[in-house]
Amino acid sequence: MSQEINSTQGTPNGAPRNNTVIYWVIIAILLAACIYMFVSKRNATMQTEQTTVELNTSDSSRKAIENDYNAALGRLDQLTSKNAQMDSMINNKDGEIAKLKANIHGILSDSKATASQLAKAREMMETLKGKVKSYEERIAELEGENKQLTTQNEVVTKERDSTVSKNIQLKQLGSVLHVSNIRMEPLHTRRNGKEKETTKARKVDMMRITFDIDENRITESGVKEIDVRITGPQGTLLSNAAYGSGNTKLVDGSTLNYTVMKQIPLQQAQPVKNVTIDWHQESDYQKGSYGIEFYNGGYKVGSGSVTLR
Repeated sequence: MSQEINSTQGTPNGAPRNNTVIYWVIIAILLAACIYMFVSKRNATMQTEQTTVELNTSDSSRKAIENDYNAALGRLDQLTSKNAQMDSMINNKDGEIAKLKANIHGILSDSKATASQLAKAREMMETLKGKVKSYEERIAELEGENKQLTTQNEVVTKERDSTVSKNIQLKQLGSVLHVSNIRMEPLHTRRNGKEKETTKARKVDMMRITFDIDENRITESGVKEIDVRITGPQGTLLSNAAYGSGNTKLVDGSTLNYTVMKQIPLQQAQPVKNVTIDWHQESDYQKGSYGIEFYNGGYKVGSGSVTLR
């Protein structure tokens, strides 16, 4: 009877212990699964975040390279428009610039370009920027040299023009004739036609002017014009259009009226002696001093006077 009771009581005592072990095993498995899932999820999140960061970094790097690349292209366009020699160098298909542009463009055009490729593009971009800067400095240097040459040419041109102008002026001045040995003879014409010099105003019929033209080695041979200006005692110009009075321009641009003009054949480097001009006037001559001036080429080249009583 006692043996049966012990046997019955042993079974319940063993079952709870077995269940407890099973529970702990299940809990351990669940806990391990939770930990695994947590770690896996965390790793996945970190991986996603890292990938996002890498993508953002890649996009930022690509954008920066693209901005620098476009800026460099714009500067290159400016350089080629400024200098034909630079245009040939930059646009040379086999040149270093062309190769850099092609390689950079190839990487930027690849949407799947890796970080290392973008880094390589960045290196090439720095090289391209350095080339552009060196070209800009060279163009600035050339422009400075051209400006200096332009200034020097302007100075040389001004000096040349000034020298030419001075030579022309000197030649013009040197070719002006000079009148000397001036004589003024108030003449009275007698009934027999003979002429006699007189100083009495009431007897003067005409004024004879005689002068010489000195030797001139600069002026060319040909007919030369001498303008003669005669003024009376009151400073009034003696003139009569019917007798050849007119006007001439002086070297300063002003206009001067003259009494009579004389055309004289002249040989270079040879003087002309005893050139004669007779001046007649319808009105009577007045008492007093008469002045005479000679002009050639716009310059006054001689003067004289005579007094009538």
